[in-house]
Amino acid sequence: MSDPNTPSPTTSSQPAPCVSGPDSSFAGPKDNLISKDHGLAYWESVSADENGMLGGIPSYAGFANTSKIDLQGSRNFLAKFGIGSKANLKKCRRILEGGAGVGRITEGLLTELLNEEEGGKVDVVEPIAKFTAKLQGKKGVGKVYVMGLEEWVPEDSEEDGGKYDLVWTQWCVGHLTDEQLVEYLKRCKSALAEDGLIVIKENTTVLGTDDFDEEDSSVTRGEATFQKIFQAAGLKVVKAEFQKGFPQTRTMKLLPVRMYALKP
Repeated sequence: MSDPNTPSPTTSSQPAPCVSGPDSSFAGPKDNLISKDHGLAYWESVSADENGMLGGIPSYAGFANTSKIDLQGSRNFLAKFGIGSKANLKKCRRILEGGAGVGRITEGLLTELLNEEEGGKVDVVEPIAKFTAKLQGKKGVGKVYVMGLEEWVPEDSEEDGGKYDLVWTQWCVGHLTDEQLVEYLKRCKSALAEDGLIVIKENTTVLGTDDFDEEDSSVTRGEATFQKIFQAAGLKVVKAEFQKGFPQTRTMKLLPVRMYALKP
């Protein structure tokens, strides 16, 4: 699962309209409210297509190009690290995508970054089987792990092409508790190639405090929480940028979406 404003069960999220402030009805840490079963049930209920992955946002008037804008923003961000499909940019031998959903990002961005001459592959982690069915056997797709991010453990095997040059996780870490996210990032770090890069792209709250979404049982985190988690995982933020160009109308706009580039 994966997309701009409504997170999903341990692998995905979607674009969420900015229509309300943080939920103040619960005084404790908002990640304590996360229910894995509730989150999985939500994603099982949505359609296995781009509109479903993005929480229905593309169906709103003026928001049809949300996915295209998102992918181009991600492409531009990676180019600043010399990664891309153009001749002057480097390609990747092995990529991991956490929360792949039906492959919107896998096929729309990540497979174009592969070094085909070296047999490059994108491995994906996604707990919803009806979503991963869309990716089985697709060009450039390697291993498909049908499980949540909190369950995934990297396979350290040279037969699989070694460690990952890029780990991309978008719109899904809101389904993990803070502790689960720290542990997931530690595993990503252990599976990273020497000059590899981890990217987290997620909604962030407007007021800076964490906000719980009852509909899909996910948390939208504030900047301070993300920084605390990255530090606990032993990762440094080498670059952070807000996604630009998302549409908005007089009555609706999406939550801020930020890209974090992380290295040990």
